[in-house]
Amino acid sequence: MESRKKHSPDQDTPKVKQNPHKAALILARGGSKGIPLKNIKVLAGVPLIGWVVRAALDTELLDSVWVSTDHDEIERVAKLWGAQVIRRSPEVSKDSSSSLETMQEFIKMRPEVDIVCHIQATSPCLHPYHIKEALQMIVDEGCDYVFSVVRRHQFRWSEVKREEGKNPIPHNINIAKRPRRQDWPGELYENGSFYFYKREHLENGLQQCERMAYYEMLPEHSVDIDVDIDWPVAEERVLRFGYFGRDQPGEVKLLLCSVSGCLTDGQIYISVSGEELVSTNTRDLGAIHMLQSENIEVILISSSDDPVPKALAEKLARRACCTLRHGVDHKLSEVERLMKEKRLQWRDVAFLGTDKQDVECLSNAGLSGVPPQAPAAAGIAAKYTCRSPAGHGAVREFADYILLLKKKATSREDEERIDRMNF
Repeated sequence: MESRKKHSPDQDTPKVKQNPHKAALILARGGSKGIPLKNIKVLAGVPLIGWVVRAALDTELLDSVWVSTDHDEIERVAKLWGAQVIRRSPEVSKDSSSSLETMQEFIKMRPEVDIVCHIQATSPCLHPYHIKEALQMIVDEGCDYVFSVVRRHQFRWSEVKREEGKNPIPHNINIAKRPRRQDWPGELYENGSFYFYKREHLENGLQQCERMAYYEMLPEHSVDIDVDIDWPVAEERVLRFGYFGRDQPGEVKLLLCSVSGCLTDGQIYISVSGEELVSTNTRDLGAIHMLQSENIEVILISSSDDPVPKALAEKLARRACCTLRHGVDHKLSEVERLMKEKRLQWRDVAFLGTDKQDVECLSNAGLSGVPPQAPAAAGIAAKYTCRSPAGHGAVREFADYILLLKKKATSREDEERIDRMNF
């Protein structure tokens, strides 16, 4: 098994009641001193909180998934991703408020909850099986409190002030017999991913937890944005080790891209002579060529009410060296017709769209994306939200994402050869 579990040997402790209500609770206060509204900042195409909400929702043992917040926008995003929301009071929304106080308020408001699975929003590499296995330690093995840890191979020293002239003292190493990393088991550190409790122990302020246990997670899943990792590095880790949902996309063979609002910014420019113009980004056009070089067909598609005239759309298609489907009355039917013609399944198709007509295609496609200013309905349906605006790099960003996932799908064997002693 990938992760290891440990608990005290007392096997006589009674189990929790039959069929206890198990609730995931994600605390997401609006205030953030480091990164404003960090909990909903987009990480690898998904709001940070969306990664852990998705993992929790796909955990079969959980009965409910809640986000506790004091902020309207966090509430909106949490609901978009499928979580229930509970508004925390001003008393537990201060900079000085503790997680324990917020969880105690939660269980007072939700009397049906028996087990609280406190999941940190800042741990985007959490997977459903982590939650399930740790939860079983409470439900099946009678633990009162389970927390996540990671094994690290770091030598610790005491801190001294230089002016005192004292030598630092090693805490976990004999410098005369410094072990090789592979000969030393390392030490366990909390990784901040989750803390699970029985209700009664939260009520008494965690004063009487008789059976505590840790759940060990692998280093590659122990990403804590709060502590030791910056955003670009976190994105690389999440793209490789994050949880992307139950339905893994297949190898994309066809990308359908809306013209207006994706390849262009949706604006029409009129010259002095009355000629209509649109602007595109050379990086977006280059991205289409890049996908084509990877044997991924790209088709531009526009609806019947698209503001970009057919003549301009055809020029864009020629520039991109791809096919155009212009003036489509019903995009879903058109895409299904193309799939049948090319003998493809939805899991083989990527779709980048933005308007109401795109919603069904965004929902069905194996991989789907929207620009950052897409309507709410399209944003809910999509699996990826671009940071780059439409007409200014959105297509390039989504193309990079397609190729990264393709690389991820073909590198699973490499992940099994990770040198975790030197991670």
